[in-house]
Amino acid sequence: MNTENSDRGEGKERDVIVDTISRLMVPFIQLFALYVIIHGAGGPGGGFQGGVIFGSSFVLLVIAFGIVNAGDRFPEAINTAFFSFGVYIYTGVGLLCIILSLGVAQYLNYGFLPLPVHFEERRALGMDLVEIGIGITVMAVITEIFFNLAWKREESEEERRGKKEQE
Repeated sequence: MNTENSDRGEGKERDVIVDTISRLMVPFIQLFALYVIIHGAGGPGGGFQGGVIFGSSFVLLVIAFGIVNAGDRFPEAINTAFFSFGVYIYTGVGLLCIILSLGVAQYLNYGFLPLPVHFEERRALGMDLVEIGIGITVMAVITEIFFNLAWKREESEEERRGKKEQE
């Protein structure tokens, strides 16, 4: 075992097994999340479930490598951009359906999307786009909630250490 004080706090040791397994598992977890998102329209799963699975891969990174390393790999600005991008995809598909159907269609009637394929394929692609937007948004929100809770806890531990040193 090796010790890295800058990543995990002073005196905490890194476990080689946890690090190695995490590095191996994170890509498979993320691939499974993408599978759940894409196949969610036609079966069990969907954007929410896939987004939670994808967000859990970032939680695993934090647990394995520390919050500083995970925060460096996935900064807050990028997370905010993903959150906005996912909402824009979902909203954009719905508004595009309304605009192109001249207000006659319902909000997410994907048959009116301007794609050069048959009606059924347009509906399937529209559902996939919506599921991708939901998955991106949920992943960003889950990750943001976890990072905010973890940073708050780490800040409060630093405050406690500072108070003990002052006494």
